Amino acid sequence: MSGDPRTLTGPIPVAAHPGDARARSLWEPSVAWVTVGATSLIFLAALTSLALTTVMPVVSASLDGDALYALAFSGTLATGVIGMVAAGAWSDRSGPVLPLYTAVALFTAGLAIDAVAPTMELLVLGRLITGLGSGAQVVALYVVVARVYAPALHGRVMAAFSAAWVVPSLVGPFLAGLVTEHLHWRWVFAGLAALTVVAIAMIAPRLRGLHGGEGEHDPGVGRRLLFAVVVAAAALALGLTGELAESVAPAAGWATAAAALAVIGVAILPLLPRRTLRIGRGLPSVILMRGLIAGSLFGAEVYVPYLLIDRFGFSPAWAGLGLTAAAIAWALSSHVSGRHGDRIGNTRIAVIGVALLLIATAACAITVVLSLPPVVPILLWSCAGFGMGLMYPRLTVLTLAYSTNADQGFNSSALQISDSVGASATIAVMGLAFTALHGTGAGFPVVFAIASLLAVLALAPGLRMGHAHELK
Repeated sequence: MSGDPRTLTGPIPVAAHPGDARARSLWEPSVAWVTVGATSLIFLAALTSLALTTVMPVVSASLDGDALYALAFSGTLATGVIGMVAAGAWSDRSGPVLPLYTAVALFTAGLAIDAVAPTMELLVLGRLITGLGSGAQVVALYVVVARVYAPALHGRVMAAFSAAWVVPSLVGPFLAGLVTEHLHWRWVFAGLAALTVVAIAMIAPRLRGLHGGEGEHDPGVGRRLLFAVVVAAAALALGLTGELAESVAPAAGWATAAAALAVIGVAILPLLPRRTLRIGRGLPSVILMRGLIAGSLFGAEVYVPYLLIDRFGFSPAWAGLGLTAAAIAWALSSHVSGRHGDRIGNTRIAVIGVALLLIATAACAITVVLSLPPVVPILLWSCAGFGMGLMYPRLTVLTLAYSTNADQGFNSSALQISDSVGASATIAVMGLAFTALHGTGAGFPVVFAIASLLAVLALAPGLRMGHAHELK
């Protein structure tokens, strides 16, 4: 099917034809290594993100890089947007093989640079390159899934991807800390680079048989890449507004944040399906819901350990237990979503998932306002993990189901861009609000109220996702 992929709003049958050679099991001999290798790549991308959180304070001290500390985090996210758009367009034109190899090469190169970086400036450069590869890698892998596995298996594959992203939160920080303590922080980056090479080697033999894309040359690719650069620059500026507000003036931070959000709101339009911001039925609502729930969950998650440490005197290790419980719940519910999502239905998944996310974020806000015991946010935060585990894999399955070979790359990149920008923008705005209000005692209630509001707003597109015959 040709045409502008942003016009897709209705159901698209993707039932396998009689001659369809796509795998009917995740463990068929022809795709077993693809299953293991692709899941490993997702696992390593997550582990890289979590390992950085653990080792960056040590890295910053070692390289005297306090001034660039925030950029090491926000820069990766910003360049990831560019990688997503580039990989999506390339996959639609030529298939996912070369985009995936290029993405993995960039991801590995960035890690290798970080492993040997003599200065913080070079380490940040490595992080920017890693971001390009990470963003492109996920999009290319989604297209590989669409080409290799039958549609009925997409839910299970995405559940495995979801679990692969969550599991590192249980072991990643601890392992990175052990390596840093007993060897050196450089070995964290070097080890991740080596493991990434092993993972792509598992997939390589099966990729040889993948056909190319069905899309014609798209003259709008260059324009979309330009807008992706603008979005990345604005996201980077938005991530720095907290420091600007603290070092210059709060008004300067808010003014910069408002300008950056306005730029993102305009520049992101060509990167998403049409009518996404107007809650169009079908694919646009799927993409929009992903951004809203990502903002709600990941924005609030930053402040859950902070709340336990600041208000209840928890140690950092014990404060992380709340997130660990949510991670376990996410892994369990993603399995449920992957195997039984068709029985539950898209509307029920949206309603249940949003309700659980709202319970968790509201519980954190109410805990502060009513001075409830810490067991309340610790136990109820797992609701957020369970709700996200239901929704996240299903949204990816729907995105692929609404796609054809000609636009799988575009739609997959749009899903990731919505996720990334939604989370980063929310975290930045929450950071500004928290900094401004923390001295008054209203900081925590406000940031969790913002998260609750985003969860409620996500229900609007959640009820308009429709059905794309994704499991027939």
